[in-house]
Amino acid sequence: MEVLIAPAIVQQAARWMARLWSDDASDEDQAECARWRAAHPHHDLAWQRLQAFEGKLHSVPREVARHALREPAAAYLNRRRALKVLAVLLPVGGMLYAARGTDAWQVAMAGHATEKGEIREIILPDGTRVMLASASAIDVRFDASERLLILRAGEILVTTAHDPDPSQRPFRVQGRHGTVRALGTRFTLRQDEHTSRVAVFEGAVEVRLAHAPERPVRIATGQGAVFSADIVQSGAPASASAAAWTKGVLVADNMRLDDLLAELSRYRPGLLRCDPAVASLSVNGVFPLRDTDRALHNLALALPVRILARTRYWVTVQAIPQAAA
Repeated sequence: MEVLIAPAIVQQAARWMARLWSDDASDEDQAECARWRAAHPHHDLAWQRLQAFEGKLHSVPREVARHALREPAAAYLNRRRALKVLAVLLPVGGMLYAARGTDAWQVAMAGHATEKGEIREIILPDGTRVMLASASAIDVRFDASERLLILRAGEILVTTAHDPDPSQRPFRVQGRHGTVRALGTRFTLRQDEHTSRVAVFEGAVEVRLAHAPERPVRIATGQGAVFSADIVQSGAPASASAAAWTKGVLVADNMRLDDLLAELSRYRPGLLRCDPAVASLSVNGVFPLRDTDRALHNLALALPVRILARTRYWVTVQAIPQAAA
């Protein structure tokens, strides 16, 4: 019977292959990949299966490969372009790795994207600033009639630039659940599987739902909302901490431990699990997103929990065992 491998592990293996294919791959990259492969049998199995498909690259016509991998000023494989080829070619274990509906596919194929753990700012042609959170992706569509961002995955902070005639060239962000129109504003937009979340820090936005675009909802400064494709739910006031990730930190204010770990897991590779026995513990504090190992260490100092790490890629936060009577 063929062993089924979790899609997250396949994605990690593909990222390692893409990294080692890049021109700037170092000896340390090679050693780190070897450590990852040795950390769990499924890691090495996923790697071997991807290696088995590597030969398929040689069967791709040269002109097709060049078109798929083309950069504006370069014709070599970089990490994201290598991921794109892997996404096209790799059905692993009977399951197409790059299913178009997954965030992994969206990140790999987008014009601008961040890897897991990366936070990056880009400046658009009109001067608008966009911060991309970990594992986030956007495409940019600017022309004479509109300024459009397509949020493919993850979360962004948008600080719009002044446009001489915004009525003629509105600024919109389109996601899977609807479109957000900026009205001279600074806001965050986060897209999850079933809902999206917007928080407005300056100006206002107008939300048009994917399934009910004829009923726009205005969200003013200091307000937030959660919306699906069908309905806008009133949300909590927009707190400055909602954009703390742009500074590389996570601010917890009476946050459940399982919710905090879910946020940290967006910024680290592998699996980060929470023991149900401690899931409801309340957490307060500021935690670094660029050093999630330190964040976990600080949690263990503040709460009655311990960090059980089988490997760096398989970590469980669990209750401290009770001493025997």
